[in-house]
Amino acid sequence: MRHILRRRELVVDDWTYLGEENAGDALIVTLGELRADEARWHAWAGRLGVRLAPADAPEGLAAELAGLALIAVEFPNPGDGRGYTQARLLRGRLGFRGELRAVGAGVKQDQVFLLTRCGFDALELAPGEDPEAARRALGRYTVGYQPGAPGVALQRQRFPAP
Repeated sequence: MRHILRRRELVVDDWTYLGEENAGDALIVTLGELRADEARWHAWAGRLGVRLAPADAPEGLAAELAGLALIAVEFPNPGDGRGYTQARLLRGRLGFRGELRAVGAGVKQDQVFLLTRCGFDALELAPGEDPEAARRALGRYTVGYQPGAPGVALQRQRFPAP
């Protein structure tokens, strides 16, 4: 049983990855798996999510966004920031409104605030991270100096979004 932070609450994850035991009706596949058998996934009766690797271009999903309930963006290590750009593109330019999840070894407690500012509303923390400490870290700052992703708000923002 995997726990995630979703909208600032620690919850049991109701999604499974393709190949995991006890796969339910909420399934996450990689972009490569989606492309390899598009007819199968377009006919999928349950909720479908896609996992993006750092080198995957989110723009390639533009036509499918309406059919996706979740996009998981991979952070292979804390120094790889490509996922932040992918999140901003998905939320801002492409208008994705489903669950946007940060996953991988790079999802650490000290980055949770910045991840949510970029538009992530769910965080699958790296192994060994303390979920309660990460949840508390989300409330560490109440003012942002740069505008966040659309729909992301703090108690107040120093400069309003354009």
